[in-house]
Amino acid sequence: MRLTHAFVSLLYRDFTVAFRHRNEILNPLLFFSLVTLLFPLGVGPSPQLLQTIAPGILWVAALLAALLAADNLFRTDYEDGTLEQLVLSPLPLPLLVIAKILAHWLVSAVPLLLLAPLLAVAFGLEALAIGVAELTLLLGTPVLAFVGAIGSALTVSLKRNGMLLALLVLPLYMPVLIFGSNAVDTAAAGLPVSGQLYLLAAMLVLSLTLAPLAIAAALKMSVSQ
Repeated sequence: MRLTHAFVSLLYRDFTVAFRHRNEILNPLLFFSLVTLLFPLGVGPSPQLLQTIAPGILWVAALLAALLAADNLFRTDYEDGTLEQLVLSPLPLPLLVIAKILAHWLVSAVPLLLLAPLLAVAFGLEALAIGVAELTLLLGTPVLAFVGAIGSALTVSLKRNGMLLALLVLPLYMPVLIFGSNAVDTAAAGLPVSGQLYLLAAMLVLSLTLAPLAIAAALKMSVSQ
């Protein structure tokens, strides 16, 4: 009961803080929308071309939006001392980390998931491909959140850490980007996508299992500096 109460309390607290700083919710969503909608202006209005590049555009925009959101994941807590209190808490730090990442994913990725079908329609994707795109984003964005949290935890004590964070996490984002966009491409071609979806699901399970431990260790190192 104590662990459940702590988990729910931290989740609620992060929700409250996020809605007090609405720009941290709106910035990744606005970035995702602008990056996606500006591509047709650069490559031309050809429907065939837009359908071909749509999966890659959606996934690259989602990846960059996740990277933008990850930079602030632990920043406020580090500056106001909350992060130190969490590290010193007798409760399991990996569990508290999961609560924070869940809140972060709900406020930053869920709006993106709701907006993605509208942008996919603008690119002329068919219903099946749009459904697969939503499913891949649903499986992939939590992985991006966990991986981004590892980089954020390692760099939270550094000033102007955006470039370093990108260098740390972008190589780890690549498998999610490859399999996510490939699944949408394959669905648009009318071929089965179960292999790509299974791989994304395996990445999600792996990140949910191992990433909280790595994040907890990184936070302890950052706070002790």
